[in-house]
Amino acid sequence: MTEHFSHVVRGSGPGLLLAHGGGGGIEANFGPILDDLARTHTVVGPDYPGSGATPRSDEPLTLDGLADSLVATAVSAGVERFTILGYSLGTAVAVRAATRHPERVTGLVLTAGFAHPTNQMRLAVDVWRELLDLGNKELLAKYLTFAGVGFGYLNALSPQELEGALAGLAVPEGAPEHVDLVASVDTRAELGRITVPALVIGTRQDVLVPIGVQRELADGIPGAEFVEIASGHSMQAEARDEWLARIRDFLDR
Repeated sequence: MTEHFSHVVRGSGPGLLLAHGGGGGIEANFGPILDDLARTHTVVGPDYPGSGATPRSDEPLTLDGLADSLVATAVSAGVERFTILGYSLGTAVAVRAATRHPERVTGLVLTAGFAHPTNQMRLAVDVWRELLDLGNKELLAKYLTFAGVGFGYLNALSPQELEGALAGLAVPEGAPEHVDLVASVDTRAELGRITVPALVIGTRQDVLVPIGVQRELADGIPGAEFVEIASGHSMQAEARDEWLARIRDFLDR
């Protein structure tokens, strides 16, 4: 049965559906650009199970389930057709939504994305999952900051700023299910069936999802445009203005 997720709706204009990352949420992943996007679009931002106000799932998450529920949430909010802006795990959710609901999806913007985790990514995700099980929040924050923040931004932080970033890193209760889903993603076979305009935004200093993996995602989608920004996986903080400019350029077209 398809669920409707807890969500925010902002703005007016053409539809824009947000698909957040694993271990993240709408506010954490898109908060810095929500108001700007809502100036020109009706933005629907659903939180996955265990993020925001959406109850945690008592069973494993599936890509089909997340894609169907995201689309159902947008439609229930009165947004019938939409571009999907996906981040990290949300890029796979967006791709699956586009192939399962082609009548709804008018375009894709995919940031820091992947079609299938490489061995390097699997090792990173395995460590992430084991740290969640250990329950050591300080160690988890150090690991996610090391893996998730580009070296340029990270090394420019003062000791006090780094300490504040570690202390402020929040992990939603549904993160274990999100991370398990990351490990199982495989959208390679369906990329060729995407017929809507697509922009893939690569994060050049990404440790968690290497830039080559992001380029392969773009190469698999017919006609997809690929651009890079100088950022790690957390481009919301590292390169917010450039990220927004790339999204805005695509949406304006």
